[in-house]
Amino acid sequence: MELKLKIYNTFKRKKEVFKPIKKGEVSIYTCGPTVYDFAHIGNLRTYIFEDVLVRALKTLGFKVKRVLNITDVGHLTDDEDAGEDKVEKSAKKAKKTARQIAIYFEKQFMLDMTKLNIEKATFTPRASDFIPEMIKFIQKLEVKKYTYLTSDGVYFDSTRVPNYDQLAKIDIKGLEEGKRVTVNKEKKHKTDFALWKFSPKNSKRQMEWESPWSPSGRDKVKGFPGWHIECSVLAQKFLGDKFDIHCGGVDHISVHHTNEIAQSYALTKKIPAVYWCHGQFLTLDGEKMAKSKNHYFTLDELEKKGFEPMDFRFMVLNNHYRSRMEFSLKELEKSRNTRLNIRRMIQTGQTEGKLTESEQKAYQAILERLMDDLNTPCILDMLHSCNSVRLWLKFEPILGLGFKEEKNAGLTEKQQKLIKEREVLRQKKQYEKADNIRKLLQKQGIELEDRQGGTKYYKI
Repeated sequence: MELKLKIYNTFKRKKEVFKPIKKGEVSIYTCGPTVYDFAHIGNLRTYIFEDVLVRALKTLGFKVKRVLNITDVGHLTDDEDAGEDKVEKSAKKAKKTARQIAIYFEKQFMLDMTKLNIEKATFTPRASDFIPEMIKFIQKLEVKKYTYLTSDGVYFDSTRVPNYDQLAKIDIKGLEEGKRVTVNKEKKHKTDFALWKFSPKNSKRQMEWESPWSPSGRDKVKGFPGWHIECSVLAQKFLGDKFDIHCGGVDHISVHHTNEIAQSYALTKKIPAVYWCHGQFLTLDGEKMAKSKNHYFTLDELEKKGFEPMDFRFMVLNNHYRSRMEFSLKELEKSRNTRLNIRRMIQTGQTEGKLTESEQKAYQAILERLMDDLNTPCILDMLHSCNSVRLWLKFEPILGLGFKEEKNAGLTEKQQKLIKEREVLRQKKQYEKADNIRKLLQKQGIELEDRQGGTKYYKI
């Protein structure tokens, strides 16, 4: 029987068998970072989930085209239509240009992605490079009478779209003004949102562009795009009007993705993606990690505490992507120890040869569980139970944990000499001197294990 992926589709509120629009190919749009600060590990959890999804699709033989956008303009401090632009605010605080801030944190984000062994997207477009396309998109909506002007920008009339709340299942009638969106007395409806914002009076923005609109409808003024418009435009630009999968965090459901669907549907009469997939929150002390509350960890902070990025990836994979995950340094330490034990087993165990018949059956069984909505906790448990080095390595392309057998070539000549010297000392029963060499190698990241057939080593 042909193996297929089942994935939870938020739009339908159920798991569905994945069927691509185009045979053998998958198009995915993943909401990328707003590059005003370091990504926190709650953000990174979502990118790990998306990476496993891509790896699973490739395992099934699909060619994957993935877009990961870079938001370097238009994302305001309250995630909606009021407050300062996050990149501009960060630039003022650091006394740098908005471009310098955006480029710096984009590089830091890409470095985190590399450390976590997250495969590169096919396209990583910056929002600021596609302003003309955004303006044209809004103009087309304007012609279709989906927009209206206020003193601070061009807004989308959400009531013109049937089933506006289909993704989020929000109770629009029950919304209290200001509960979901910031109060704007000029907005016609509570769920309307900005497509284009006019630059504030008496203040100079660093990232602003000429546009066809103005508060008065006569004299054109500079402005900048809203946060939601960029994703619709970039998805359409690189993947077309209709693509397979749209990913993001669960916090995108009620506003950002709902608004994406609305504006794209208004223009094309199509829901832009077939499957909408969302990763759950990473919590700290029971609360969602948030930069606004200074309630988070970065990957760099974890490294400074002595952890490796793969410790965090392993911890994430031990939790289902649709379940809330509570983070603590204590739990991360447990994940680190388990991962190192697995790596030790792999580096000192039997890796050569084909899978045995029982290993092949186990491989198929584990793969089937993985393809049931990316059940990584289950497959890790199954791999532990099998206790097979070859199976761990067989799943490495999907798990991306960096497990590999270490050869002697991984040791320096001096380290190899120390291991041989220690063997001689042990034979002479000079155990104290031999132990001193062990401790010296441990400081260099080399752990030794004495076996009946000789001393094995692995890197820690």
